[in-house]
Amino acid sequence: MNTSPWILAARPKTLSAAVAPVVVATALALRDREDIPWLYAALALAGALLIQIATNYINDALDFRKGADTTARLGPLRVTQAGLLSYESVMRGAYVMLFLAALCGIPLIMRGGWPILVIGLASILAAWAYTGGPWPLAYHGMGELFVMVFFGIVAVGGTYWVLTLQYTVDTLLCGVAMGALADVILAINNLRDLPTDRESGKRTVAVRIGERAARIEVVIFTVLAYAMVGVLAMMRGDHSLWLAFLSAPLAMALLFRVYRCRGASLNRCLAMAGALQWAFAIFFALGAAV
Repeated sequence: MNTSPWILAARPKTLSAAVAPVVVATALALRDREDIPWLYAALALAGALLIQIATNYINDALDFRKGADTTARLGPLRVTQAGLLSYESVMRGAYVMLFLAALCGIPLIMRGGWPILVIGLASILAAWAYTGGPWPLAYHGMGELFVMVFFGIVAVGGTYWVLTLQYTVDTLLCGVAMGALADVILAINNLRDLPTDRESGKRTVAVRIGERAARIEVVIFTVLAYAMVGVLAMMRGDHSLWLAFLSAPLAMALLFRVYRCRGASLNRCLAMAGALQWAFAIFFALGAAV
């Protein structure tokens, strides 16, 4: 059975970057409150997913138009480059996703006020600015910063705010941790695409610092995620939060494979990075629940 081009363009294996921060923020809220408004947690999750899918659609379409996605590409199929969907169709799909995300945001804004309005508008703008606009972030080595902010600090902080109407140091530390794990996915993606990105003029961090340093970048972001949770566990004296470290064997296996793999074989590392984000978030949530 053939997979729909729209599902391929959504990049399901990377959607942990949207789901995991909401899971972590919800677990934090449950730890700090006896009850939370689950409807708003569901809306935050839906909004995060829709914005990431929109970002992926825009990236699929614009990377093809800018010449970054060619037949020499080593990564998974890109539907615009492959001719499965037209540029115009993919962009319309992105606009639909952003519209639906905005609809999800209306109740969240009514609940959380102007901070959620700012976060929502900034997230929608960033979804476009990542690959589009006069100064696309992904083409100027700003992708990691974008991911850290919007798939880490903002995603965790915004969700926690909607659920508790508060913001804490714990939330910031967890936001950095989840942003770092999302950056692991991006850094591996950019490492794999380094040769074609260099040829197309896409100046990612990997292109700027070179292959060897790009592998070190993956290590740094992985270690950073665990360091943030370790700091939080020690600050709070909450030993149950160390449960997140049960995902460490998968992290070590991922780093070992990243250092051994080249080219298309890094696609397996991307799948492992997504699995690591799932495992980390689930074990953290279990620790917070305990």
